[in-house]
Amino acid sequence: MPKQTFFHLSPEKQNKLLQSAKEEFSRVPLHEASIANIIKKAGIPRGSFYQYFADKEDLFYYLLHQLSQKNFERFVTLLQEKDGDLFATCLDFFRLMVKDHKSQEHKNFFRNAFSNMNYRLEKTLASNVYEENQKSQNRLMMNMINRKHLNVKDDQELHHLIKIITAITFHNLVQTFAKDLTEEEALQNYRQQMEMVKRGLYLENGASV
Repeated sequence: MPKQTFFHLSPEKQNKLLQSAKEEFSRVPLHEASIANIIKKAGIPRGSFYQYFADKEDLFYYLLHQLSQKNFERFVTLLQEKDGDLFATCLDFFRLMVKDHKSQEHKNFFRNAFSNMNYRLEKTLASNVYEENQKSQNRLMMNMINRKHLNVKDDQELHHLIKIITAITFHNLVQTFAKDLTEEEALQNYRQQMEMVKRGLYLENGASV
């Protein structure tokens, strides 16, 4: 997280630094990114940078956290519009994620991020869905979900269902940006996988395992 001095900056200066960082992380992956390029675009001295962030990793993960927060807010809005239909919301959300990142900068940023997916990165992106410090947001979302057609017995099972859907969504986003899939290809893959989860995979009268 940023140091307290970062939050003392005006919103304009904060946004300028974050946008400069996003441009650099769009140009190259995190391990190749240059603080010199970021501060040059932001118009700040190197010493000021370290008053705001510990290092480029600190800035990168804060930027991802901000994007995650915005995506969560968008997901909740869609969930409300879809009257709590979890699967319809996920499909529209995935479609928006793919469409919104058609611009080269967005495309490169997420390709660089998803191509170097690790536990910390996945945890940061998913934090607004099920991480411990997001309990209030988690409760808000779960209370909005219409469980009428969901085969879940309680909050714990719904919680696990959300984690499964989140994993499927991340996997498909990684594939979309890493393999440069078209919007149609990405949506077809995602829709097929979500439909399989929606209808279930176990046949009551099938052979036992």
